[in-house]
Amino acid sequence: MTETDQSVARKRIKRVQIPDLAALKKNGGRIAMVTVYNYSSALMADAAGVDVALVGDSISMMELGYKTVLPVTLDEMIHHVRAVSRGLQHALLLADMPFGSYQSGPEQAMGAAVRLLKEGGAQSVKLEGGRSVAPTVKRLVESGIPVMGHLGLTPQSVHQLGGHRAQAQDDASAEKLLEDALALQQAGVWGIVLEMIPAELGRRASDALQIPVIGIGAGPFCDGQVQVWHDLLGIVPGKKYRHVKQYACLGEEAVSALRRYTADVHDGNFHTEDDRTQR
Repeated sequence: MTETDQSVARKRIKRVQIPDLAALKKNGGRIAMVTVYNYSSALMADAAGVDVALVGDSISMMELGYKTVLPVTLDEMIHHVRAVSRGLQHALLLADMPFGSYQSGPEQAMGAAVRLLKEGGAQSVKLEGGRSVAPTVKRLVESGIPVMGHLGLTPQSVHQLGGHRAQAQDDASAEKLLEDALALQQAGVWGIVLEMIPAELGRRASDALQIPVIGIGAGPFCDGQVQVWHDLLGIVPGKKYRHVKQYACLGEEAVSALRRYTADVHDGNFHTEDDRTQR
């Protein structure tokens, strides 16, 4: 499929559905995914033509100020998913299942996933883990709930992994990741996120799987990419991960604008056009 053909095909899609993403994989297209946390960012992501809007559990750090993804609750996730759903007309809405909402097994996961779809308006859920969560994935999918997997660096296991570190750096762990990915595919996931793994392993996984593989720090050969909203747009200052590609510095621009506003107010120089016309 040429770039022109892909553009025409995308324009025909009013609301992205999972079969559309499968077709992109089949035809050599690429999938753009970004984390979205509220109504206004949903409007912007939709206007930009993003394919998948992920309400990630990274909201715990990016919006709620926690140090890890672990503290965010299911109720908090539903609150933000619902807000994002009001702003989307094009992108597929994907919601993370937060830590503690599926670890006890399929029945707990069913309850949480149903709430994310029914109360939040999500079109699909995402959970972390490989063969150990395959029975849970199978139960959800058989019940009509679309599921995406997540392997490599799994942020909900940050303490077990010893921090946010690159994964699958040796042959044995690389083979395990591929086996986990195949197990998830067999269980019925429609796609998998691979986070912070070697680029060549990202290529192998994308070639081996029939479902879309979305990378974040997994090299350029995956079927798509996902980035965190705040990293992508340079909203929060601080050290960037190597896999972050920053397209703007909105945080610096916002602080500069707020400083000018504050100075105008403090100095008595704040006037709107309406103020001027009434003088």
